[in-house]
Amino acid sequence: MNNVKATTLGIQHLLAMYAGAILVPLIIGGALGFDSTQMTYLVAIDIMMCGIATLLQVMRGKAFGIGLPVVLGCTFTAVSPIIAIGSDKGIGAIYGAIIASGIIVIIISGVFGKLVKFFPPIVTGSVVTIIGISLIPVAVNNMGGGQGAADFGSASNVFLAMLTLLFILLIYRFTTGFVRSISILLGLIVGTVIAAFLGKVDFAPVMDASWFHMVQPFYFGTPTFDVGAIITMTLVAMVSLVESSGVYFALSDITKKSVDSKDLSRGYRSEGLASIIGGIFNAFPYTTFSQNVGLIKMTGVKERKVIFITGAMLVVLGFLPKVAALTTIIPTAVLGGAMLAMFGMVVTQGITMLAPEIMRSPENAMVAAIAVGLGAGVVFVPNIFAVLPEWASVLTSNGIVCGSVTAIVLNILFNMIGPKKVDAMHTPTLEVE
Repeated sequence: MNNVKATTLGIQHLLAMYAGAILVPLIIGGALGFDSTQMTYLVAIDIMMCGIATLLQVMRGKAFGIGLPVVLGCTFTAVSPIIAIGSDKGIGAIYGAIIASGIIVIIISGVFGKLVKFFPPIVTGSVVTIIGISLIPVAVNNMGGGQGAADFGSASNVFLAMLTLLFILLIYRFTTGFVRSISILLGLIVGTVIAAFLGKVDFAPVMDASWFHMVQPFYFGTPTFDVGAIITMTLVAMVSLVESSGVYFALSDITKKSVDSKDLSRGYRSEGLASIIGGIFNAFPYTTFSQNVGLIKMTGVKERKVIFITGAMLVVLGFLPKVAALTTIIPTAVLGGAMLAMFGMVVTQGITMLAPEIMRSPENAMVAAIAVGLGAGVVFVPNIFAVLPEWASVLTSNGIVCGSVTAIVLNILFNMIGPKKVDAMHTPTLEVE
């Protein structure tokens, strides 16, 4: 394959994952009250870390890298936990938890195959569903202009949000292939252009941003290590590893390259290392992006060279704050319209994982019912267990942790011990369009 073709295909992969990559820092930074300078840095460092994480996986070393054409980015599974940790414990606790969870992933990478039995689809599906439900209020608040905004719920904000959502839906309905895969990105662009005509776009952050900057460790402050935050991010990492395993096996099938336990361990270590580096440079934990797997299947191009180019371009973009600043001018209401589509898809992903498991046994239905109900309940009524002892707050103050632990314990009770034991280790497969 010549370099021109490889570069073109690399750009296509970059566009396919770009909306997902930039939305995570925009959502988290907005929720935590970052100013335009901080937002620009956060987007830039996240783009760069997506590239570094991708390069770490595409290579095939003795200890790191699964050696498959996989693109990495921050999972939406981490968005709600990060916002919760930042709001409750502070920015330092976010990055301390990300670093610690990365270290834990590296430590358990060799034995995760044995631990994965505690994370069957009934557990991971419950966790993903709870996370998706907890994100919906974030999207709806942004559709109104952002919580606390002077014009919250104004006609112009709701109009922009719904118009953005409508455009995304029309693209998704009437296009196929690559155009459909970037419907979110196209919706954000169109929504921002319309907002500019309405005078709701401020170009000052782009004008003020420099063309080049050097990244620096601990830009937002020194990490702190909170036990509850570490448990939360470790659970998120476990779910991500299970999801990544499905991506690895899907790519193995597409590329006709077998994947054994040693390959999986190297892949897990790379995700752990990416999280450690992400925490140090104040970015996020990183995991595989399945939309790029669909693009590989669609184009039929399986060479790692293309993904190397994608990773390198992401790294270069991370040093260009003016490019990152372009994303920060997207109005909150426009973001909200896109978020509703993306977060709704997180919920449906969880439901898709749960549906066949619930049909398999009434025990699974009970596991999901209690785990999702309790987890979502704590999300919406966070003080419900305030009367419990302080030590219990680690498990009960966060809906995702509460729901996850409940799902794990109930799955053990109903499916792994006693006469009602079922095939709890049933492994999901990743469907690639």
